[in-house]
Amino acid sequence: MSGAARTVSVNRVDGRLKVTGGARYAADQPAERLAHGCLLLSTVARGTVRAMDTTAAEASPGVLAVYTPFRTLALLGSGTPFSVGHSWLPLQDAGVHYHGQAIGLVVAETFEQARDAAALVRADYEVRPAAVSFPDGIPSATDPGPIMGEPARLEYLADGVDSIDAALAASEVTVSGTYQQPGKHHSAMEPHACVAAWQDGSLTLYTGTQSASLTVGAMAAALGVETAKVRVVSPHVGGGFGNKVATWAHSLLAAAAARTLGRPVKVVLTREQTFTVTGNRSAVRQTVSLGARRDGTLVAVKHQVWASQSGSGGIFESSAHTTSRYLYRTENLHLDQKIVTLDVPPPTWMRAPGQESGSFALETALDELAAELRIDPVELRLRNDATVYPGRNVPWSSKHLDECYRVGAQRFGWARRHPTPGAVQRGEWLVGMGTATANYPGERFPASVDVRFRPDGDVSVSSATADLGTGMWTVLAVLGAEALGLPVSRIRSDLGDSILAANIGSFGSASTASTGPAVAAAAQAATTALIDLAVTDERSPLHGRPAAEVRYERGELVAGDRRIGFPELLRTVDSPGVGATGSAAPGPDHGRYAFTSFGAHFCEVRVNRWTGEPRLTRITTVIDGGAIINAKTARSQIIGGVVFGIGQALLEGAVVEPDSGRIANGNFADYLLPVNADVPPIDVHFLDHPDLLFNPLGARGIGEIGTVGVAAAIGNAVYNATGRRVRELPITLDKLLD
Repeated sequence: MSGAARTVSVNRVDGRLKVTGGARYAADQPAERLAHGCLLLSTVARGTVRAMDTTAAEASPGVLAVYTPFRTLALLGSGTPFSVGHSWLPLQDAGVHYHGQAIGLVVAETFEQARDAAALVRADYEVRPAAVSFPDGIPSATDPGPIMGEPARLEYLADGVDSIDAALAASEVTVSGTYQQPGKHHSAMEPHACVAAWQDGSLTLYTGTQSASLTVGAMAAALGVETAKVRVVSPHVGGGFGNKVATWAHSLLAAAAARTLGRPVKVVLTREQTFTVTGNRSAVRQTVSLGARRDGTLVAVKHQVWASQSGSGGIFESSAHTTSRYLYRTENLHLDQKIVTLDVPPPTWMRAPGQESGSFALETALDELAAELRIDPVELRLRNDATVYPGRNVPWSSKHLDECYRVGAQRFGWARRHPTPGAVQRGEWLVGMGTATANYPGERFPASVDVRFRPDGDVSVSSATADLGTGMWTVLAVLGAEALGLPVSRIRSDLGDSILAANIGSFGSASTASTGPAVAAAAQAATTALIDLAVTDERSPLHGRPAAEVRYERGELVAGDRRIGFPELLRTVDSPGVGATGSAAPGPDHGRYAFTSFGAHFCEVRVNRWTGEPRLTRITTVIDGGAIINAKTARSQIIGGVVFGIGQALLEGAVVEPDSGRIANGNFADYLLPVNADVPPIDVHFLDHPDLLFNPLGARGIGEIGTVGVAAAIGNAVYNATGRRVRELPITLDKLLD
């Protein structure tokens, strides 16, 4: 594991299971005497449930129980365990905090019986006025407190400058714009689901989670049991994008119901229920003002953000602190984050939280400045590239954003871009090109991995991390094979089980960067243990040799002229296997350097002259993400992120009814997502510069960076095609018609 640039491109080791239907997801787990649950959701946005008529439901065929705030399930009501997605535990009181909140659970012998009975329950509410309008709440927005350890209102001013507004006023050129986007939903292929089973006072929870360990902690605290009494199993996750980090009401209620009924309970959310039960991305309004010299040098950046928040807690979009805070060099910087607290479902982590929304505002404003100055948008960004972390003045561990732009411009053909908006026409289509910067921080968490040699000739590499389609099954196999000098086919990956070697999971684009170094440490410890067995067991042909004289080479132990493969050794000494656990964690350099991945997007857009229809033609994305472990799955990660950004730019957005607080388009018929016809050819290129200051692999995370900046690049291309600057997402044809 030298950290040298690699060109490995390996098929997914779990691919055959997935394409043949052999991969078991949460809802696929079998259990004897399995019962099925269906959630009951509130139909008002704020108030109290006065009564619930469950008579007809309880008399329905197959119904085992109907749980409500009036026939509750035992959860701890004093405080909320960390990593529960909202600030309350379900059914512990009759309060209603938003439309679509879980207020009950029907359990029956089959899902259909539970669903049909749930439709018979009637709830009577004491309704109170609800605040559900994001625009109406902006005047009363509040300070959220510190963001990433810094004040929500953060300002750096040059000597002699009294305020950011003074810096803007003194600038030779200024631009300012307000940029908006609605709330968004994760829309993973696999709806949230779980199977909860108790035995001898211990819970096994099969659930799609990005963090088995966090889920263990949340479930144990909510159920009032020791963490040792909870096991979470999640080998395959059908997409998560952040909202499968937290623990939501369905898992808590399923586990509590299973304990009460004395039999396993499965709960699978309907697609409509996922829109309110399991989190979302905040709605965001931003104002960005830029001041510059006529040569394009930035002298002032003012970035103000208002993000929706729920009275039930959650994770809001910190858009300015994740983009303008460090992306470009400027003499004067002002960030101001506010939250608008509403009676809506709680927001949570969603792919590139903060960066996705912040990049739309900042990168669109940069394009507006480039147009005002008549400077090429790529050149403007390169002139203002931050060579050190602004305000902290620590160097980047590795940064090649300038190369991303040079390589991307050449691959895309940026030199053919016409600088005059609306100048390029092909038949009835206006054609434009746009660009934008991508950024995402490099994160590492403590992680452990177990490596074990087996007498059948294979090696197991296991950890309690997760794979939500991101390729971790394959990463473990590739890195295990590389560390041990074996073919990938001889590595047996295992993950997604809380009883495996400790690992916080897969989120924050940190799973490979965290787990990868632990694979190397475990492989080294396992080979040491193998050598120790070989020299101490009397049945071994290497018995009595000094351990220092024995070396491991590509699956064999070598001492002088003696050589024996580990399978033969293990069989000779009648051992079921030998291995060890290795761990890794961030090192001292994490305080001395800034760790961030960067990228550049280029896209071409066509806009129909008569209908205003926008269509993407092609996209080129160049990523500086350190060493690339497996080029095939890495490319898929970036493509997925780009498609996420296409949805942000052109299609997605929650519509909240102003009177009821109901999400009017909370289904896949009305909530529009990119499909094949919306996605053009995507050219992905990695620079593959190892970042050895970050970790021994030299690899930073790439799971989220792909979506950052895509919406801005598309919007900038639309401007180049039409001369229309769209500052409110999604960019729909009505905004492009005369």
